[in-house]
Amino acid sequence: MSGSTARLQAISAVTNYKPLSPPLNFAETPTHELFGSNVFSIATMERCLPKHVFKAVKKTIEKGAKLDPTVADVVASAIKSWAIDKGATHYAHVFYPLTGLTAEKHDSFLSPDGNGGAIAEFSGKALIQGEPDASSFPSGGIRATFEARGYTAWDVSSPAYILENPNGTTLCIPTAFVSWTGEALDKKTPVLRSMQALNEQAQRILKLFGHTDGAMVASTAGPEQEYFLIDRNFFFARPDLLNAGRTLFGAKPPKGQEFEDHYFGAIPERVLAFMLETERELFKLGVPIKTRHNEVAPAQYEIAPVFENANVATDHQQLIMLVLKRVAEKYGMACLLHEKPFAGINGSGKHVNWSLGSASQGNLLDPGDTPHGNAQFLVFCGAVIRAVHKHSALLRAVVAHAGNDHRLGANEAPPAIISIFLGDQLTDVFEQIKAGGAKSSMAKGTLTVGVDILPPLPKDAGDRNRTSPFAFTGNRFEFRAVGSNQSIAGPLVAMNTIIAESLDYCATELENATKGDPSKLNAAVQTLLKDIIEKHGAVIFNGDGYSEAWHQEAEKRGLPNLKTTVDALPSLVGEEVLAMFEKYKVLSKREMQSRLDIYLEQYCKAVNVEAQLAIEIAKTMIFPAAIRYQSELAKTCADLKVVGYTFDTNTLDKVTELVKNLQDSVAALEATMAHHGAKDLLGEAKHFCKEVVPAMLTVRKYADELEGIVADDLWPLPTYQEMLFIK
Repeated sequence: MSGSTARLQAISAVTNYKPLSPPLNFAETPTHELFGSNVFSIATMERCLPKHVFKAVKKTIEKGAKLDPTVADVVASAIKSWAIDKGATHYAHVFYPLTGLTAEKHDSFLSPDGNGGAIAEFSGKALIQGEPDASSFPSGGIRATFEARGYTAWDVSSPAYILENPNGTTLCIPTAFVSWTGEALDKKTPVLRSMQALNEQAQRILKLFGHTDGAMVASTAGPEQEYFLIDRNFFFARPDLLNAGRTLFGAKPPKGQEFEDHYFGAIPERVLAFMLETERELFKLGVPIKTRHNEVAPAQYEIAPVFENANVATDHQQLIMLVLKRVAEKYGMACLLHEKPFAGINGSGKHVNWSLGSASQGNLLDPGDTPHGNAQFLVFCGAVIRAVHKHSALLRAVVAHAGNDHRLGANEAPPAIISIFLGDQLTDVFEQIKAGGAKSSMAKGTLTVGVDILPPLPKDAGDRNRTSPFAFTGNRFEFRAVGSNQSIAGPLVAMNTIIAESLDYCATELENATKGDPSKLNAAVQTLLKDIIEKHGAVIFNGDGYSEAWHQEAEKRGLPNLKTTVDALPSLVGEEVLAMFEKYKVLSKREMQSRLDIYLEQYCKAVNVEAQLAIEIAKTMIFPAAIRYQSELAKTCADLKVVGYTFDTNTLDKVTELVKNLQDSVAALEATMAHHGAKDLLGEAKHFCKEVVPAMLTVRKYADELEGIVADDLWPLPTYQEMLFIK
């Protein structure tokens, strides 16, 4: 039997695709009525809670005040009634362990009443605290297997929501997840701690500028999500996609993305139907989705929400990934969130747009029309410049994992060198400050298109730079190095904390210089900013981040170039980093060390799975197909020789050579996998990085060459050409 049966069946199924369910009636409920309908939002709270309870909860959400535990029973009763009215039978404490995924433990509302019946119960205690088993989640040594107790704690600042299923609904309660010792076992707890630290230091800066209303300063985030969609029939015919999330083999197709015809192109009908339903489901959950479009690579797309409180944005980002995968299944597709599911074309990132602000001051990174005269903005911007320069290695470390290694530094992603793009206008302002004082700002202009029927367009004072890993984009910084399959929590914790540290430094310098005299503030700001730009201006780069010249220039400037996960992760436990996280009570030394151990272990496991898959697929699928074709060629040659024809054996010789090389490279990969010499996790990770990954690439090299020679009807794996272009 031909090894290509599954592939041919997949192609047939895709080309004969029919929708699995009838189309939705999108006109039935207007979008504005749909938005947040499944969320226990502030508006819903106000409607369901007594006034004094609502005010207490709202104060906690908006001002970070401590939650009064006496209100918990009232809130629990209201939220239970609301959820049951929406068909909920169970509630779940949703948390985010260090796997980077979403976890949940479901409990029924129903309890036996002792008379053969049941009643719906949900107490304040059940709302505030849950107790899932902590032993099977990665803890990096904080919890031994026999120490199973872990607690989930209700995060009142992230609203509860209803998750729908065809057979019912579940009330989902976002929570933090901590050990019995109170140490963070999750992604949420450090985000909340870092936001608290950021608020404390930002308040000091605002006080210097006369703003003492106490409105909470929160970091905000708007993460863009890139992803691929392929038909599920192809997905299930590729063991590598099924188990590793990326293709370990696949020859370059005749057409890739070189025509640049997919980017912002017309969205295919099936994909658009999927997008519309995805947005509909996310709207119900209060996720403020704003944009959708085709991305650069064939079969690649993007979805992006508007800015939200960073903690809520983190939870919503997890929901986005969940809903993307679930809805894709309904439309017969698989959503691929891996950073590099296909070699040779663009990978996927998760660009995290970051800013900070308060209800009274608005966005603190908005420069206004004349940034040279906006001293408050310049202090906050200067603090970011200082923070990114001082802690660029940390920023690289928090985006380091096996998937992102395939993307960072390639031509669609920023390099592993962390630098800041400021743009022409702000660069000019800071250069003026460095020279003695900023007197002017480049003005916005007008762009004349040259067609009478088209209006003049407002022109920004500077262009944008898509090659920068940390770019100022008008009123925020965009951290472009984050991987598409990552939780944004780690990057947010790093950004919040390093900028809190930098604001602390700036506030202390200004407080010491002014000594309470507001008249001295402008001079003190000038001195501070001049010092920052002289010491930390090396991190600013507005040019082409892809160029080799920049790599050489960055080295001269002393900017680290941590190319792999193994190079980057040790920065998590650098002496200065540990001291900073402990000072601002975001993560203890033990918590930081646990994260390093977990991430090194996850890297080893990810590469190990890929290597085992590469061996299995090469041996059981690619090698048999090549041998069958070799046999056909050999038989043809023998038949021709019998009848006296002159012929050459070039193809047979090439196939024979490649088959031998494939066997040898698989054997070499197996030998690297048999290594057990590393004495610690870092040593093991280095082995996988330096030995196993190159050995896998060698196996792929010969397998991909064979794909270009072996008869098409014998090739067992769906090809790039098929997966990317057959919709």
